[in-house]
Amino acid sequence: MLTFHRISAIVTDVPGLAARGGFDLLTSRGDVLNASEGLGLSLWHKTVLYVEQGFGLLVLAAFLYQWASLALIGRTLGKALTGFKVTPSPLRRAALRAAVTTTADVAVYALACVLLVEGHFMMSMLAWTLAVVVFLLNALPVLFAGRRSLADRVAGTTVESLRLGRPAAMSPAHDS
Repeated sequence: MLTFHRISAIVTDVPGLAARGGFDLLTSRGDVLNASEGLGLSLWHKTVLYVEQGFGLLVLAAFLYQWASLALIGRTLGKALTGFKVTPSPLRRAALRAAVTTTADVAVYALACVLLVEGHFMMSMLAWTLAVVVFLLNALPVLFAGRRSLADRVAGTTVESLRLGRPAAMSPAHDS
């Protein structure tokens, strides 16, 4: 949303665009095509920069969320809702696990998007392929013996199920 609003502000700033375009036209010595191309390219480059900053912020936010959640309470919101906890979760292990998880879930995809916006189509396709491979390398090991993701193996952590005891009202009656 922040990126969208930043880009919208560039495009909808009609007085600013008119002033800049007018100045570029006046100083162009009659080269209207070059003046308009310069304005268009500057808008494009600023938009691309905002998109790149948005993806960078997304990767940083994902890492900080993973790291802080694991370091402080040993689980993310999703793990809490499904009854799982990461153990052990000291700061260093939480950071390692967060780095691998963020790379597999967000960072490589963000790189692919940035490469695409920059016009590097083949590199973007390679990054998308790498993103899928890294995601699968992280996720698929949980289906096999040990049930530990790549993130768990790198960080030396495990994901454990929290077995909540049944409330006393639900316990079988004891006959004396």
